[in-house]
Amino acid sequence: MSTFTKRVCISAICLIMAVVVYAYDAAIDGIYYDLNTENKEASVTYSSYDYASYSGIVTIPNYINVEGTGYSVTSIGELAFENCENLTSVTIPNSVKTIGNCAFWGCRGLVSVTIPNSVTTIGISAFQGCRSLTSLTIPNSVISIGDLAFQDCSGQTSIKVEPGNPVYNSAGDCNAIIETATKTLIAGCKNTIIPSDITAIGDDAFSGCKGLKSIAIPNNVTRIGKRAFHFCI
Repeated sequence: MSTFTKRVCISAICLIMAVVVYAYDAAIDGIYYDLNTENKEASVTYSSYDYASYSGIVTIPNYINVEGTGYSVTSIGELAFENCENLTSVTIPNSVKTIGNCAFWGCRGLVSVTIPNSVTTIGISAFQGCRSLTSLTIPNSVISIGDLAFQDCSGQTSIKVEPGNPVYNSAGDCNAIIETATKTLIAGCKNTIIPSDITAIGDDAFSGCKGLKSIAIPNNVTRIGKRAFHFCI
């Protein structure tokens, strides 16, 4: 599947998900939650009455109390902040392990996101279209970042990945995907430093990155995927 086709398919999925009628389980201090009563876990979600539910600065707590029962906030649910164009800053607590698919999709005004080192998964298109997001530090706890997670983040100047702090300088609509679990890097960037523990560059990794000027590939890389540097002119 080409990068363009993949982008269209994922965007369509987000749009389809967005029209589903949804009801939240609890609302506390302006934040909506789904509750897992068996595991006593909560997931941040959106209001079924006002889909763009959040604006300004949002600080998510690591624990909530609902009718005398405590719940640990362990995830940011799918589409939780989708199209919240007036959202500017989000602080995610260290209880959160997962940021769901399309969680911040289309949050054009989002400038700052604090991601703790408890997060292990960032979903498909999680930050797609966050055009005001200029920088992001991905902690070394993250083992999976979904396709197009940072696609169309045109304001992005750096993605810093721990450990080692390699910096990926983006050029416009630049997608960076790191899958540390399989040691596979898929990234589209202007000047790229690939971490020394990466062993493969995936299919369509830098496809269409016309602004790519330099790339340093470490000796550990044993596979470069199909169309990895397609249309890099």
